[in-house]
Amino acid sequence: MYASAPIFKDGTRHFTGLEETILKNIDACNELTKLTRTSLGPNGMNKLVVNRLEKIFVTNDAATVLKELDVVHPAAKMLVMAAEMQEQECGDGTNFVLAFAGELLQQAESLIRMNLHPNDIITGFKKASQKALEIVEELSVLKVDDVRDEAKVSNALKTAVSSKQIGLEDFLAPLIAKACIQVCPKEQKNFNVDNVRTVKILGGGAGDSTLIKGFVVEKDSEGTTKHVKNAKIAVYTGGIEANKPETKGTVLFKTADQLEGYTASEEIQMENIIKNIAAAGINVIVTGGSISDIGVHFIEKYKLMAVKVQSKFALRRLCKAIGATALVRLVPPSADEVGKADIVTVEELGSTKVTIFRQEKEDSAISSIVLRGSTQNILDSLERTIDDGVNVYKGLCRDGRLLAGGGAAEIEIALRLQKIADSTPGLDQYAIKKFSESFEVVPRILADNAGLNSTSLISTLYAAHQSGKTNLGVDVEVFSHNLWMEVISSHHSRRSALFKIWSREVCMITSSLNSGGLGSPRMSS
Repeated sequence: MYASAPIFKDGTRHFTGLEETILKNIDACNELTKLTRTSLGPNGMNKLVVNRLEKIFVTNDAATVLKELDVVHPAAKMLVMAAEMQEQECGDGTNFVLAFAGELLQQAESLIRMNLHPNDIITGFKKASQKALEIVEELSVLKVDDVRDEAKVSNALKTAVSSKQIGLEDFLAPLIAKACIQVCPKEQKNFNVDNVRTVKILGGGAGDSTLIKGFVVEKDSEGTTKHVKNAKIAVYTGGIEANKPETKGTVLFKTADQLEGYTASEEIQMENIIKNIAAAGINVIVTGGSISDIGVHFIEKYKLMAVKVQSKFALRRLCKAIGATALVRLVPPSADEVGKADIVTVEELGSTKVTIFRQEKEDSAISSIVLRGSTQNILDSLERTIDDGVNVYKGLCRDGRLLAGGGAAEIEIALRLQKIADSTPGLDQYAIKKFSESFEVVPRILADNAGLNSTSLISTLYAAHQSGKTNLGVDVEVFSHNLWMEVISSHHSRRSALFKIWSREVCMITSSLNSGGLGSPRMSS
């Protein structure tokens, strides 16, 4: 009798059965969600993460934690991929995706232990997801009709800001709103989050942060000219220095006059370049390379201001901010290639000198928020907060509707889904009911992180919603069971997190785990 031919590589392990595949992999996903669950909400705790490069991060941002952790388990990695999709799509809500997906898998585990087939669970989850999509469309409590209204936008951004910087939302939310409104295009759906830049300067406190209409370069200018008004700017990708030959060679000088004449030709060539640039009306030169000593000398002679920008990405953004075209050759720019700024000045913030390209009269395509903080970790946390706020504004540009926050929308969805489950025949009703119970995870986590009694609070919320108070949620500040319209969340972000990402991922995990298809040599079980 012949042995069967090998199918997999040596060392491959294949797992089948309930205990070996489904339950163990659900446990792995739950372990991942437990890491970030305690960071959800304004009372969420920070995590100290040391990545593979020994860099230390202190943050409560789930996206950062997942990015720095090296997750290798295939089932848990699918949840990480779902969170990354949410981050790319909406820029916020990654912790909610993980928490809710983990809760759904826990509910699926209880159904499997009741001997329900995974296909029946998936069918019920899909029906519940479709019903939840219909319900969430009816739960909008506020709509930002004008995304250029600073007061309305600031109110909408406070929830996202307070989740990471509680106590600073009244200062940071208007700052983010002004920055976004400054660069919002006429077609608001084309808003680009990259047009709002952050500059981190050590020293001072978060209250010292400022907004600049224009671009900020974290570098001092070359030479003695530090302030220019009505600047006309020429941008070059290369350095301001003499041309170098492509091949190496040897020059032999026999007399001192020959040496002097050789260097004089370089000086004449450089002077002609700077002179022609100055004659074109240019008073600020920006270069992406180095500036030679001879170049600095003639820039000073013709009273020009020179700024070095080493990053090619920063150079592109600067060109966008001032409306310039970067030139490869050191030639005078044409009228269309010249950038303009009302003021170009060097300022000292703390112990750091920065060059500011400020637009006061004309609109700027770039807004810069200068963040101040006493440590690098504080600055990094502020930067992530700004990023979340800008992405919420992007969501408002696409869909201005807002949901009641603090778990209010989730409890209302759960309540309505339970009524649907009671009227659904067959085995699907069990999956729909467990699906609705999964929504309780949001108010439960908010209550637990605030030190409240989550069981009593959830029962109180259900009673309030059944009496018609559909906008009440968890109030973590005054330790009561009410939260009114002041706390809101983005309809666009919640819709994406609830119904476009986790439902697919959870159904995929549930079906894949049953077949044993996730077994691999790297799987830890």
